This record gives sequence, C-alpha cells and structure tokens, in this order.
Amino acid sequence: MFQEYFMVIIQGIPTSLVLTVVSLAIAFLLALLFTFGLSIGNKLIKCAINVYLTLFTGTPLLVQFFLIYSGPGQFQWIVDSALWPLLSDAWFCAMLTLALNSAAYSTQLFHGAVKAIGKGQWESCAALGFTRLETLKILMPYALKRALPSYTNEIILVFKGTALASTITIMDIMGYARQLYGTEYDALTIYGIAGAIYLAITAIATVLLRKLETKVLAFERLEAEKA
Repeated sequence: MFQEYFMVIIQGIPTSLVLTVVSLAIAFLLALLFTFGLSIGNKLIKCAINVYLTLFTGTPLLVQFFLIYSGPGQFQWIVDSALWPLLSDAWFCAMLTLALNSAAYSTQLFHGAVKAIGKGQWESCAALGFTRLETLKILMPYALKRALPSYTNEIILVFKGTALASTITIMDIMGYARQLYGTEYDALTIYGIAGAIYLAITAIATVLLRKLETKVLAFERLEAEKA
C-alpha cells in the first residue's frame, strides 16, 4: 500500500518543480525591476512599489491564491478581455501568485543589499562621472552576491509554497496527495509520504544552494585574507 501511495504522489513532483522554477525566474526579474525603482525612481514610483510590497508581504499566501484565481472572474470586462484565457487557467494563476509573492520578498532582500553597499563605492562611481543608474548597474551584481544567503531561503520557501497550489486544483505533490486521501482516507500515511517528499527535495536543494553560496561568496574570504 505504501508503495502504491508513493508512486501516485510522486507524479506531482514535475509540476511542483516547474512551478517553482518558472515562478522564481519571473519573481527575480520583477524584483530587480522593483529594486531599481526603489533606488532611483521618483516618489510616485516608490510609493506604488511600497504599496505592492505591503500587500504581498502583509497578507497570507493562501489568500493571494484565492484572490488571483477566483477574483478576476467577478469582473465581466476581464472575462471578456484577451487576458481571460490566462486568468482562468489554474496553473497560470498559481505561477502568478507565487511569482508576485516571491518578487515582493526578494525586492526587500535586494533593496536591503543595495542600501548596505558602502558609501565609498557610490562616491567612487560618482567621481568617475557615472549617473546613479549607471552606478546601480555596476554595484547590483555585488549586492546580489551579498543577498544570496537570504535569497536561497526564499527559493526554498517558494518550493514549499507550491503545496498551496493544490487548493486551486493544481495536481502537484499535494494535489495528488489530496486526491488520494479523498478515496483512501489514510491521512497519516498519505500526507506523511507527501511531507517526506517535500523534505527530501528541500534537503537536496539546500545542499546544492549552500555549495553555490560558498562558490559565489569566495571573494569575501579572499578580501578578508588580504585584509
């Protein structure tokens, strides 16, 4: 019985992983854009971005899933628009929710890393005649490296967040587990297997990401040794 449950539930692994990767890719690009906006934008742009950050970091992810999946259908003009085929698709809504949520938290991480850049580096670029935008383009890779340890935690959180996608009919790991429970009613075994799968994937991802951190942040150790 255990093996049968396991073989059913692992069918959702590809969906969970693809949902994670696509959401993270879009979230990363959005976070970069918003970080630039917060760093060099005018007050109106900064205000709009801060409102977005407050909404997506201040409300539960589950609520965001339901709002993005069920909300647009309440407006006839959206139903009649060219966007409806996308907004009525559960996978797209799940991806969009995870991307927007992750982008909000990632923006906070990236912007914090930018603000932590030493004043001397900004002044050096200014002395060379670079504009603030040009300076930010130069310093952003350095800031992203600094933010990597925190960002790897965000990657893990997004993967675990995909479990909520099953609430809007997505057949991921939890989707198959919920479906199986609906026929077998063996909650302890079924959800235990699902939890073990999430734990195993999270453990593997954590090890790989820690190795990436060590490689990317090697420059800090070199700087410390020189000092």
